[in-house]
Amino acid sequence: MGLLKAAISTSAIFAINSSTAPGGGGEERRQTRISLERWNNGLSWRVERPAFSWIAARMPRWVTPDILTGFGFLGALVTFAAYAWSGSNPALLWVATLGLAINWFGDSLDGTLARLRKIERPRYGYYLDNSIDCIAALLLALGLAISGYIRADLCFLALATYTILSALTFLRANIGGVFQISYVAIGPTEMRIVFVALNALLFFFPPVAFDFNGIKFAYPICCRSPGRH
Repeated sequence: MGLLKAAISTSAIFAINSSTAPGGGGEERRQTRISLERWNNGLSWRVERPAFSWIAARMPRWVTPDILTGFGFLGALVTFAAYAWSGSNPALLWVATLGLAINWFGDSLDGTLARLRKIERPRYGYYLDNSIDCIAALLLALGLAISGYIRADLCFLALATYTILSALTFLRANIGGVFQISYVAIGPTEMRIVFVALNALLFFFPPVAFDFNGIKFAYPICCRSPGRH
């Protein structure tokens, strides 16, 4: 129940316009408003929510939600490029971590800033944010696959899992009016933390087989690309 009580509901009102042209001339526009509840019980959300509000309240006026969205996408591009070239230069794994941090900042703060300044564009924001998230996930999987650290089939299996969860989220949002951001207390921020930990693991313990007290540990071989030695 504690996790359920931690679920956060924020109002996101979507306006769906439909037009009819009555016979007497003129146009009558009807507007239906649908309330979408954002549900997040991620492990970090209790800390993130007040932190985002604090940062958004102190953001310079020239910084807009669109700028933050673009900044977050820039972080995804940085992460992709760093992963793609990290196979030949492992130090770029730290650049990938920086890209994840940039992506987290922009992607997490754009909606908070829009709500704080009361300049929400719900339909536009919903479409743009989720479209960019899907592209960012593709870039993440593609970058790791190119790096050779992790087998491409595992990278795209993870991407397929993410896509399935996204489809379920969109379906639930349209049918039940609930936009579920996290599953089993794991949301976007927690996943980024996992990738940060993975970057450190790959840097300090490259994916090659090693012995420990005469026992050969081959778990890196399960993940390693066949072309990487």
